[in-house]
Amino acid sequence: MSNPNTLLKIGLGGSVVAALCCFTPLLVILLGVVGLSALTGYLDYVLLPALAAFIALTLYALHKKRKANACCIAASKTGEK
Repeated sequence: MSNPNTLLKIGLGGSVVAALCCFTPLLVILLGVVGLSALTGYLDYVLLPALAAFIALTLYALHKKRKANACCIAASKTGEK
């Protein structure tokens, strides 16, 4: 079972990187510098689904974390560990 905090860090980090590459010319400039500017036409086919996947991972991690916290709060109220 995955740790919700780790999933949240990966989801947020991936979302930020994908958003930076989607909404700024950062990746286009980097591809142009290394001579792969022909690939810039295909960036939308990769970056937008990656952004959606990382946002979904972030939402899943938040849901899992909220569920784990609710379980811990309920267990502490009943005196269980």
